[in-house]
Amino acid sequence: MPATASPTTSVLTARGLLLDMDGTLVNSDASVERVWRGWAVDHDLDPDEVMKVVHGRQGYATMAVLLPERPMELNYADNRLMLARETADTDGVVPIPGAPAFMAAIAALPHALVTSADVPLADARMAAADLPMPKIRVTAESVTASKPHPEGFLKGAEALSLAPADCVAFEDSEAGITAARAAGMRVVGVGPRAKAMSPDAHVEDLTQLRVEPTAEGGIRLYVTA
Repeated sequence: MPATASPTTSVLTARGLLLDMDGTLVNSDASVERVWRGWAVDHDLDPDEVMKVVHGRQGYATMAVLLPERPMELNYADNRLMLARETADTDGVVPIPGAPAFMAAIAALPHALVTSADVPLADARMAAADLPMPKIRVTAESVTASKPHPEGFLKGAEALSLAPADCVAFEDSEAGITAARAAGMRVVGVGPRAKAMSPDAHVEDLTQLRVEPTAEGGIRLYVTA
């Protein structure tokens, strides 16, 4: 029989953790697919091509990429409608495997949510997945620029009173990983979309993570691949 490779464990240290939501803590792909594929058909776009762009960005930013000649005020208006639809559609929204244990493990450690969702959508999806909402959160209302701009992650680090280099970001999408790197952070990539971006560490889901506080007040992340 051929030998099987043994799991390898890498270690990252940080003082704070910045967590994306969709695709990282919450599997909302079913809802995203339903809402955005419908939007694509309404605008005579290829739904498969739309789905390559949508993850990680605020809706208006996705629309700007896909319809570059379209006035931004129409994107903003459409975005409000899309947010309402996504907030109402929580069928199939579930936690990423390992997310409940992970959130319990970091409950007393410095962490913040950094999401492209607005507050109602973030509340709806975290509740649907039965995950606790971090006390500190950076949502769509908190920023002037969507991921892949680093503003959200920089604001998250600031809210934790930490330097960006002292934070590790958890992300699943190209836009999110680009944003975290631009903010000067190391990245744990979660899921298949993240792997192609060669993050500092990659996991298929959060069951591959173990979290340990350090005596100096830091955080040690054990990542098993």
